[in-house]
Amino acid sequence: MFYEQSADVKTHHYIISFDPKDAVENGLTMERAQALGLQFCKDNFPAHPAIVCTHPDGHNYSGNIHVHIVIGSVRTREVERKPYMQKPRDWREGMKHSSTAQTMRHLRVAVMEMCQDAKLYQIDLLSSKKRVSEREYWMKRRGQMKLDRENAALLAAGQQPTQTEFETAKETLRKQISDVLDNAVSFEDFSDRLLQRYGITVKESRGRLSYLPAGRKKFIRAHSLGDKFEKELVLATLKENAKSQPIILHSNLEEEPDRIKKLVDIQAKLKQGKGIGYERWGKKHNLKAMAQTLILLQEKGLLNGAALNQRIEELQTQYDSAKKVVLDLDARMKSTCKLLEQVAAYNNTKKIAQQLKAAKRPTAFEEQHRAELTAYRAAVAYFKVNNITKLPSPNKLEAEHAQLTSEKAQFYEQYKEAKSELLKLKTAKQNVASYFREEEPTQQER
Repeated sequence: MFYEQSADVKTHHYIISFDPKDAVENGLTMERAQALGLQFCKDNFPAHPAIVCTHPDGHNYSGNIHVHIVIGSVRTREVERKPYMQKPRDWREGMKHSSTAQTMRHLRVAVMEMCQDAKLYQIDLLSSKKRVSEREYWMKRRGQMKLDRENAALLAAGQQPTQTEFETAKETLRKQISDVLDNAVSFEDFSDRLLQRYGITVKESRGRLSYLPAGRKKFIRAHSLGDKFEKELVLATLKENAKSQPIILHSNLEEEPDRIKKLVDIQAKLKQGKGIGYERWGKKHNLKAMAQTLILLQEKGLLNGAALNQRIEELQTQYDSAKKVVLDLDARMKSTCKLLEQVAAYNNTKKIAQQLKAAKRPTAFEEQHRAELTAYRAAVAYFKVNNITKLPSPNKLEAEHAQLTSEKAQFYEQYKEAKSELLKLKTAKQNVASYFREEEPTQQER
């Protein structure tokens, strides 16, 4: 692992932290780590005064050997220009060291190559999904120590602690965003769920994302949280989520792209403990839902309540009738398929059953052909239960199944269209009723 700690303008502090397993499995010693650190400093910070020292353990007591490299900011002589050096200040005498994005990328690659050459463990430092700053690291460490003291006092008093691991505000934010990101299928869906579930507002500015948690006034840049939360990877994740969504034939109206959304009772949700984030989302949601409702009723010419009720009754009748036919055809198709399977099994195993009767060693023959005889007996039992005395032709059964499939497809389209419009109009009717129920108290107050 490799990261930089920012000091004042006079020095820069870098740390190379090795995996704790390197000491046991790969023979890493303090002396070897110090030598690696010295060579790394010589190769990457030429002409800078430097101090390199090695520690056997870190603050987390995990046993990780790590090397501190502290360099003076000003370069004492001009050096050969390297590919990662962008401006003259990066190689000229008397200029200050600058930790640009390209420089930091070069140093991370150099650490990975060093560990690979030394046959040590390493991680991918170029695609960090989680980015923890030094300030957050120490905040978490101090918070954990305080929590441990409080829990020790509770245990001494005979009480069980409710929280054992301290979590920073950024860590909480990462978990909340990840929870929504794992299921959202579009950026609008991602934004709405964040606002509804956690009161988090997300915005895009100059191609970058920022997040505003509930109760906070200043946005947190995605870059400070980790690569996973930046625009490019967020959009890629949403795209993959959309691809992996299952295609359901009997789809729920809530999954259709042109669905009519239901109004939410904002006041009831606020009484249940929802925050200001949910209130903002609810107002936006209800505004969209009422606009969709009005457009639908205008297109259908159903702004009159009586006409709307009559159309809902007609659609209900169509829906029930088509559904009954579809279910009946579906049952007949399954029965035909089952019969076709049993006829095929019977025809394929009939000779084996006949050979059993003439076998000199029936027990051995049956053991040898157990699977075929089991299928034969199952087919005979099926015919007996269903009172089938004459086997139908397989070709005839296949033709019958094809005919049933065609009929089902025709009625299923009618069923699907009736269901879709019925649910939309029922939702629209419910939205209108909910809207006027909310308006009545306001008018009474006026």
